[in-house]
Amino acid sequence: MNKIDFSEVYRIYYKRLFHISYSITRDLHLAEDVVQETFIKAMKKVETIEDETKVGAWLSVIATRTAIDFVRSERKKKAILMEQEMLEFLGKEMKQNVENEVETGILVEEVNCAIGKLTHEYRDVLMLKLGNGLKENEIARILDLKPSTVKTRIYRARKQLKLLFLKQISA
Repeated sequence: MNKIDFSEVYRIYYKRLFHISYSITRDLHLAEDVVQETFIKAMKKVETIEDETKVGAWLSVIATRTAIDFVRSERKKKAILMEQEMLEFLGKEMKQNVENEVETGILVEEVNCAIGKLTHEYRDVLMLKLGNGLKENEIARILDLKPSTVKTRIYRARKQLKLLFLKQISA
């Protein structure tokens, strides 16, 4: 009875155990760890199997209990001090991606250059909309225009910008 081929058992039951583990842990990596731990426990206790036809059920029970244990231990790990939590948060917030910043800077420069090529009517409304984040009604009050006129100018300005960028890309 103790002559179980664990490589075959692993191949047969891996997906089943993974699904059980994932349904409990809700974490892919943790579920994989649970499955590995399940097979380690099973190999250590292989002599306790009385009926080889029930290996799947036996492994499922081990996986379920192991997953619950993992979830409990993860909850304990996440109970960290406020200062440590704040430091980690700040560390994540301060990480910079220089490549993205450079690309964004270049794009902003290209957009500003293209906006500079627009007529003053379109440039004014677009700068107030994009640069200052104002709404159409606010722009209308500032420029002493009707809100519908502002919406039309924003639409036309965006359309012209799109054409400028398409020409630039095709050049």
